[in-house]
Parts: sequence; C-alpha cells; structure tokens
Amino acid sequence: MASGRYSAFRLLAEGLGGHRGWGRAWRDPAPKPAYDVVIIGGGGHGLASAYYLAKEHGIANVAVLERGAIGLGNTGRNTTIVRSNYLYPQNNRFYEKSLQLWEGLEQDLNFNVMMSQRGVLNLFHSDSQRDQYARRGNSMRLNGIDAELLDREQVRRLVPILDFDNARFPIYGGLLQKRGGTARHDAVAWGFARGADKYGVDIIQNCEVTSIRMTRGWVVGVETTRGYIAAKKIGIAVAGHTSHVASMAGLRLPVESHILQAFVSEGLKPLIDGVVTFGAGHFYMSQSDKGGLVFGGGLDGYNSYARRGNLPTVEHVWTEGVALIPALSRVRVLRQWAGVMDMTFDGSPLICKTPVEGLYLNGGWCYGGFKATPGSGWCFAHTIAKDAPHELNAAMTIERFRQGRTIDEKGAGPFPWLH
Repeated sequence: MASGRYSAFRLLAEGLGGHRGWGRAWRDPAPKPAYDVVIIGGGGHGLASAYYLAKEHGIANVAVLERGAIGLGNTGRNTTIVRSNYLYPQNNRFYEKSLQLWEGLEQDLNFNVMMSQRGVLNLFHSDSQRDQYARRGNSMRLNGIDAELLDREQVRRLVPILDFDNARFPIYGGLLQKRGGTARHDAVAWGFARGADKYGVDIIQNCEVTSIRMTRGWVVGVETTRGYIAAKKIGIAVAGHTSHVASMAGLRLPVESHILQAFVSEGLKPLIDGVVTFGAGHFYMSQSDKGGLVFGGGLDGYNSYARRGNLPTVEHVWTEGVALIPALSRVRVLRQWAGVMDMTFDGSPLICKTPVEGLYLNGGWCYGGFKATPGSGWCFAHTIAKDAPHELNAAMTIERFRQGRTIDEKGAGPFPWLH
C-alpha cells in the first residue's frame, strides 16, 4: 500500500516507532488490459503529465510505462538547474510557468524535491555580449519575469572566486535571475510518481514498449514486454529515444540523439552560492548540499544512444572551468555520467499532437528538459485532455519546421549539435 501524507508530526511518530510504519511511496501494479491514456516514458515529464492529467483534468485511468526503474533515466542524469531566463516569448513564458510550478511543487506534491532558489548568473565577457544579455533581460521583464543586469563589481561581490582579469575572457558582468536555482533530480521523479499514484495512476516499471498498434490511422494500444495494453490516447515522453519510439508509429521527426556529460567533484567547503555559467564557452556549475561541485558543458557532438562520453569533451569542459575559476585545477572529480539528449533542429522542444490520431508527443528538450519538468507535464496533460495545445505550447509543434516558424533561441541555425 502506498504511503500516506508526510508531515513533521508523522516523521516524529515514525522515529519513535522505529520507522516501521512507512508504506511504499507508490504502488507497483500489474498492467490492466486497457486505459484511457498510456504514457510511454516514466521520467519526470511522463510522470508529471500523468499527475496533471489526474489532478487538473480528472483523467486518472492512466498508465505510465517505464522500461526500467523510475528515476534511472535522464531525470537522474542532469545538473539539476531550474530557470526561466530565455529570450523568445514562446520560451520564456513557458519556462516561467514551469518555474512558478516549481515554486509551489513541494507543497503540491507533499514531497521534498529540495528546491533551492539560490539564483542563476550568466556571465558576459564583451560589450556585444552585454548587449545580447541586456536584450534577453528586457524580454524577460516585458513578460513579468525577474532579471537583473550586473556590472563587474556586483558580480565580484556575488562570486569573488572567479578570474575577473583573465586575459582572454575578462568578466564584464552578468545577467542574474534570483528566482532560478536547483532541485534534486531523482526526488522530482519520486515526488511526481507518488503524486500520480495518489490519484490512481498506474506506474508500471520494467515494461518496455516494443510497438504501437494502429487501426486506420488511429492508435489503439501498445505492445510491451508485459503484454498488449489498449489505449484511447498515447503520449510519448521518452527523452533521447523520441525518434526511435515515434518511428513505431511511422513518424520521422526533426530530432537527433546526442550525448551530454555531467560531473561532480569531491566535497568542498562553500565555494559558490548559486549557479554560474561561463559566457565565453559552454560551462555551468553549482555546488550541492554535500559540497560537491556539479558541472557540465556542451554535447559530445556525435549521434549516440550510449550513456557515456568521450575524453576530449571531458578535457574541454574542464579547460573552460579552470579558465573561469583557476582553483578548480586542484579539485578532483569523483564521478561522471551522461544522458541521451533528443536535440531538435532549432533547440526548442515539441509538445504537440502528431499526424497520427490519438498520438501525442513530448520531446526535443535539448538542454532544457529538467527545468521544464512541471511546466512540460502541465502543458502536455492539457494537450492530451483537450486534444489541443495550451497557448503556452501552441508554438511547440512539429509543423513549425515545415512552415519555417522555428524558435531558434540561440541563433545557431538548423544544427542540433550547436544547440
């Protein structure tokens, strides 16, 4: 039986009783023959979609199918950053909705996701980059999102350990979003799983989808390693395997799968308070509650489904880190991991209906997947329940690539590895 409501009083009572009264965080049911909605993918986005389908739309006859165990995919393989500091309104309004959901998520889920709004600081290193960041900040403020442009001395007071006088990359200032921060990645998956289970959603682990069954252009169910499951509607939320699963329904998507590495160092005394990104390269870093520096960089640049990276990228990420903070040259890395990223050709996501009736798509998250988790689930649930997008994800369609309405946030053109 799933566990009841968590509270300080219950924690005290269970402590006095030897912690023998805790139940499962969520059930482990066998799949039923049929559901109103089947969501393929038990990561943060799939679980959040199921949660909001039940909570916001009253659709609880839902199954979330995960080929492995909850929390072992990309949800647990990222650098935990949460923010809404985007330039284009199509993105910053969506991510702001997600950030607003993050701010009340622990109370909503009755689960500690360790949300820490310690701030996200994007550094700039030239006059032209200052102008670019000022434009982004102005776009954010026009849409009611907090943004503050800092000069060199304000950044120095905030993060004094940075190398401000680097000959190649001097720090001119930064764009700060104080409401940004970090959250515990696997706790987010567990919290949404527990929340969805509370509303009666079936979370079915170790259940890989092997094919999607269709009749006259409509989806009718999925074949899995645990048997056939009928469904009126099917949602795909499988991160780096988006193109693979979509191909089961005959869809060819503007998506490539790439590897993104992340790292954590040995535990240190407090070094930086918030999240800092290097504007002269692709490097970002925060410090965990246990003292480890959590950081990452750009993609490995080649197509792959393997959850590992190559050494040249490790060297490249560390080189950027040391250029930003020379003291990192004396820090030891404890572990490295990689996630499989589904990269669209403009760097922005897909939350939409597909040309196949009854089939819905949530993917193409590039670097933005974790921070989007609650907003993604909220919008995807609306799209599935209403058979139409919410205004926040109305532009995030497959058709935008055919129509030339791309959301090219970075201005990098149609090259997934540059996004």
